[in-house]
Amino acid sequence: MIDNNLKFLGVIPARFSSSRFPGKPLADINGKPMIQHVYERAKLSESLCDVIVATDDERILKAVNNFGGKAVMTASDHPNGTSRVCEAAKLYCDNNINNINAVINIQGDEPLLNPVMIDEVAELLRDDAVNFATLCREFKDFSEANNANAVKVVFDKNFDALYFSRSIIPYRREKTDLKIFHHIGIYGYKLEFLKLYITLPMTPLAETESLEQLKVLESGYKIRVKVTSCQDESLGVDTPEDLERVRRIIAC
Repeated sequence: MIDNNLKFLGVIPARFSSSRFPGKPLADINGKPMIQHVYERAKLSESLCDVIVATDDERILKAVNNFGGKAVMTASDHPNGTSRVCEAAKLYCDNNINNINAVINIQGDEPLLNPVMIDEVAELLRDDAVNFATLCREFKDFSEANNANAVKVVFDKNFDALYFSRSIIPYRREKTDLKIFHHIGIYGYKLEFLKLYITLPMTPLAETESLEQLKVLESGYKIRVKVTSCQDESLGVDTPEDLERVRRIIAC
């Protein structure tokens, strides 16, 4: 059954500290901090009733306020971004008249994010049977699948995830045309499931792969997956080299 009454909040978790790239959310991209690019793209979504940045740093809070965005301060000791998103959603519900009941977790290092992806995740959540949703796309270049930072996903005939892995799945024992799918790190949750999700303990597979979403599958819950219709490759910024590539793309 389809629920057309869901109200979606977009939350962009943004930490200043990073072992590989400190201050990444404030990195300048053609005159704007990266977090502003992400925020403005999220605002183009047709599904979201509001967008907020969830941070633990006054510098990021100030930057968001300076460009006219909305941000909330969250605790500094969250174990992961999902926990930070949940706190931000609770704070939003406590201080706003909008009765949101679903949350889209938008990565803060995706300045080229296509807002259609947000709408695709939101559409999945309108199904009463879906509490947790995400996206994927086919690897066009098999060599890219060998990258352990490119997470792979396999799913069943109902598009419910069977497994996520940093290894190539399925293993190609013989030559085959079977597709390999790259998981895209955008997540949607019904609000009540998000509150449950952050209470789930880490599980052996989740710890082994260092993939938090696996604890959901190991705990017996489902994750609905959609193969995105977006053909453009989003580029996450993990390193200064990635930042330079994004600057060149946006400047064109």
